Amino acid sequence: MGRRSLGRRFEWLWAAYAVSTFGTWLALDAFPLIALLVLDAGPTEVSVLAAAGLAVGAAVAVPLGPWVEFRRKRPVMVAMDLTRFAALISVPVAFALGRLGFAQLLVVSVIVAAANISFKAASGAYLKALVPPQDLLVANGRFEATTWTATALGPPLGGAAIGLFGPVTTVLADAVSFLLSAAGIRAIGGREPHPARPDVPRRRAGDLLEGWRYVLAHPALRPLFFNTVLVNSLIMAAAPVLAVLMLDRLGFAPWQYGLAFGVPCIGGLLGARLAPRLVARFGQHKVMLISGALRACWLPGLAFIRPGVAGLVLVIAIEFGLITCMGVFNPVFATYRLDRIATDRIARTLSAWSVTSNATIAAMTALWGLLAGITGPRTAIVIAGLLMLATPLLLPRHAHTPQQGEQEGDPARSAA
Repeated sequence: MGRRSLGRRFEWLWAAYAVSTFGTWLALDAFPLIALLVLDAGPTEVSVLAAAGLAVGAAVAVPLGPWVEFRRKRPVMVAMDLTRFAALISVPVAFALGRLGFAQLLVVSVIVAAANISFKAASGAYLKALVPPQDLLVANGRFEATTWTATALGPPLGGAAIGLFGPVTTVLADAVSFLLSAAGIRAIGGREPHPARPDVPRRRAGDLLEGWRYVLAHPALRPLFFNTVLVNSLIMAAAPVLAVLMLDRLGFAPWQYGLAFGVPCIGGLLGARLAPRLVARFGQHKVMLISGALRACWLPGLAFIRPGVAGLVLVIAIEFGLITCMGVFNPVFATYRLDRIATDRIARTLSAWSVTSNATIAAMTALWGLLAGITGPRTAIVIAGLLMLATPLLLPRHAHTPQQGEQEGDPARSAA
């Protein structure tokens, strides 16, 4: 059976996503490396760069949610791509002129973080208008498979590029990837109607909070909101602590560390391919509930890592299990969420979701750094793992059928 076609316009959107995602993973950790190797920054400055970019970028993105909601989504996506290109290209330009400083890296990281949130909000709304409801899971599965492919290939290639040409090179490649993404989105073509604002005037503060109000009042989205934010923040908070444990305390080589997190990405590809088949056989809610619960079971195992080959194999096995479960869960969850968000609230709701997630990741990463300093890396990982085991309690227990207004009445879909 051949690959199912979702149409030329989706293929352009997918290609744009692929090139920007590969660019982002190619430049993974480029800013911390530039801060360390080029600007002679210390550990505190590097931590501030990582946390402040997410936290301040999330705050900057808050007013952009209502702005995205009532504008055509494709021009917004192009604008966010061009914004990211302009911000990132300033880094190699400043470096070439001998004017690059830590403050510029901080400002660029904030701009890119805010643009990322706005782009995701616009692209989620655009995807729901572009793809029929029955094809949303297939589309999200392809995005998920692309993400894990980029995750597996990008960092090793980026590491090789950094070794040969320096860390600024990967930032240049990342900037160009957003320029190519903007060109791909422009090539989609077609007419997109302008979203209509409600006739009743709304206060701007009300618009800003609408995304959170909608999520917290929704019986199916509310538990998923808390579950995904907590799971993602725990995984991201444990990552630097695990790096310290493996590279510093246990003496693993950098190539072994890269191998431990590159090989398991095959599980993400496998999970993304399996997701539509599992949903067709067992149903959307059951697959999301089981894969969401299973992805919470792996993190505690990382506390038992030991030096040597056996320890490396253990990390690969644990990460493979975790990433396979995530590969199944993520596209099913993304589809479930889009199905249940009303059309006129998608951008604000997705913005609120991303803002909360980024801010929580920043706070948890800083907190776990302090915790690891007090208790040690292994104990900090144990605590994160135990909290992960409780996250399935936040998954929605009952299937929620999308309401009429959540699926229909989308003028953009009829024009797609």
